Amino acid sequence: MSQGHPENTAQQHPMALEATPPIYRADMTLTQVTRDIVAPLDRRPNGWWWFGFLISITLLAIGASAVVYQFREGLGILGLTYPEMWGTYIVDFVFWIGIGHAGTLISAILFLFRQRWRTAINRAAEAMTIFAVVCAGLFPLLHVGRTLLAYWLIPYPNFRQLWVNFRSPLIWDVFAVSTYATVSLLFWYLGMVPDLATVRDHKPGKWARRVYGFFAMNWRGTARDWHHYESAYGMLAAIATPLVLSVHSNVSMDFATSTAPGWHSTIFPPYFVAGAIFSGFAMVITLMVIVRKIYDLEDYLTVDHMEMMCKIMLVTSLIVAYAYATEMFNAWYTSDIYERNRFYGVHFGLTWTFFTGPYAYAAALMVICNVLTPQLLWIRRLRRSMPVMFVISLIANLGMWFERYTIIVSSQARQFLPSSFGYYRPTRFDYAVLAGSFGLFFTLFLLFVRFVPVIAVAEVKAVLRQPVGEPAAVMEESHA
Repeated sequence: MSQGHPENTAQQHPMALEATPPIYRADMTLTQVTRDIVAPLDRRPNGWWWFGFLISITLLAIGASAVVYQFREGLGILGLTYPEMWGTYIVDFVFWIGIGHAGTLISAILFLFRQRWRTAINRAAEAMTIFAVVCAGLFPLLHVGRTLLAYWLIPYPNFRQLWVNFRSPLIWDVFAVSTYATVSLLFWYLGMVPDLATVRDHKPGKWARRVYGFFAMNWRGTARDWHHYESAYGMLAAIATPLVLSVHSNVSMDFATSTAPGWHSTIFPPYFVAGAIFSGFAMVITLMVIVRKIYDLEDYLTVDHMEMMCKIMLVTSLIVAYAYATEMFNAWYTSDIYERNRFYGVHFGLTWTFFTGPYAYAAALMVICNVLTPQLLWIRRLRRSMPVMFVISLIANLGMWFERYTIIVSSQARQFLPSSFGYYRPTRFDYAVLAGSFGLFFTLFLLFVRFVPVIAVAEVKAVLRQPVGEPAAVMEESHA
């Protein structure tokens, strides 16, 4: 038998002798796992894939057209007016950074805690992280206006002897997000190497085998390969784990270190991290409900997997609800009249409040979508229903976008002086670029599921015990 055969590589995995978890069927064979997960890559995409790809490309084209028009006309086409100089671009940036947190949590933290239910969802979650960070990184570049000069944010030796302000949280973002993207990309790619070798050994075409073989980096599944793989994977997991907490904490510092009422709050770092995990898991559920149905992966993306993600969503929703209540209490309890005025409008003779002012609709949607609707997941029958969890996940992401909108926009609308009060109205270009970011995200994800196994084949095999009495010929079939 060839050393590179995927069944042999899985059998040599260090975790392969562990007992089968109850979330997988006990009668699964390793050959069946390879066939079920890898075989869809050999078939032509079905009509649902083309339908989703067409919609995604259309949205991407709309967003790209708006961006090109902005390059020609300037930021004036957006709804930015004094004092609302941070609009939907920053809202979208924080939203997409939050979406990317679930992938690192599932891959790194759950891996270190040996939570084996992650094996069916970690590949797609990691890919979602990469694509979400790509979408997020575009918005600061567009927001600065002079995008071609965005490299000034990077400290580099220059003849003018000008350096970035390292005390600015905006510069912290540059380092935090770039580090997060780099580590997440390495972690995602390393985890795919054994599966790329599996696809290489199953692809009939010469060029396909060469392409997958190139990215598999000559993987042969030997004990030496697995030893280096496990060492590097564990090291990257340990590096990535602090990033789950640090990256969105750094993003929250953009607001927490300012003096604007509604932003100057020490609760923002944990508040933002909990919200990021909540929205990230909601997006994972949205994607996995669709993928498991279209690719017939119900035996691998089981109801138990989906229920575990719903439970994490429920827990983080409660944390977010506690953060909302704490923010409201602090505004009432504080002696800062400006902070109190933002939420309750008790000064300057104003009737504007958090829940009755012009942004009341956003605050109401934030509470309904992020706090009230997820409470349905307390009911076991509902959190094990695919249609219900799909709808709740969509509602949760809608609410998380409006949460960021409420934080960023309403805080600028009411600051210290009535002469600085304003109101932000997004234009059609704001919405077009937002739609384009969703088009970019889903285009990349659809291409990913087309060419890469959406489930980690080697990791699923690793947690399956070898079925008793299975002939050796099934486990070690030759390439011939």
